[in-house]
Amino acid sequence: MEDKKKILLVEDDPSFGSVLKDYLTMNDYNVTHAIDGEDGLHKFNEQEYDICVLDVMMPKKDGFTLGKEIKEINPSMPILFLTAKNLRDDVLNGYKIGADDYITKPFDSEVLMYKLKAIIQRNNGFDETIDKDEYEISRFKFNAKLRQLFIFDKIHKLSPKESELLRMLCNHVNDLMPRDIALKKIWHQDNYFTSRSMDVYIAKLRKLLKDDDNVEIVNIHGEGFRLLVKD
Repeated sequence: MEDKKKILLVEDDPSFGSVLKDYLTMNDYNVTHAIDGEDGLHKFNEQEYDICVLDVMMPKKDGFTLGKEIKEINPSMPILFLTAKNLRDDVLNGYKIGADDYITKPFDSEVLMYKLKAIIQRNNGFDETIDKDEYEISRFKFNAKLRQLFIFDKIHKLSPKESELLRMLCNHVNDLMPRDIALKKIWHQDNYFTSRSMDVYIAKLRKLLKDDDNVEIVNIHGEGFRLLVKD
C-alpha cells in the first residue's frame, strides 16, 4: 500500500484550519496542522513532508517569512500559499520566495486538490511507466503505437502530437493531466505559443470524441485537463 503524502498545513484560523485538515485527511493525505508561523517552523523541523500549505497572514511569523525559512532549510520543498488577498505584489512576493502555486480564499476545494496533486507530481517526477499501446475509451479504441483511433466503424489516423496527448490523457483517465508536464514531454518547452498549440490539439481530440456522450475532455483552469469516461 502506498504511503499517504504528508502535508504541513499552517493556518491560524482554528475553525478553517480544522475543516481544511479534515477535508485533506478525507482525501487520503497525512496532515499536520500548525497554528501559526513559529509553530509551523517547529513542526517542519520535526519530520519530513511532501508539501507545505501556508497561510500568508498569521501572527508571530507570516507565511512569506516562514516560506523563506523553509526554503533555506530545504530548497526543494514545494510550497502552496493560501491568502485572502489577490494583490499582484503579494503574488509576486510568493513566487520570488519559491512558491509552487498560490490560491486565494475563498477557493474551490476541488481546485485545491488538483493543485496539490499537480505540485506533488512535479516534485516527485511524473510517472510515465504506465504507457501502453492499446486503450479502450468507452466505445472507442485507441492504438497509440499505430496512432489509430477506432471511432465506431471508422479508423482515424492521428498526428504524432495528437497521439501522444491522447495517450497521456488515457494514462490518467478521470484524473488530472498537468498542463506543464504534457507541454514539456510532447512540445519540450512550456511557453505561451506551445500552450496555445496544445489547446488546438485538445480541441481536435474533443471533436473526434464528441459522438460518445460518455467521454469528455474537461479543462481544469490553469492546471491541465481530465479525460472523463463514465461507466
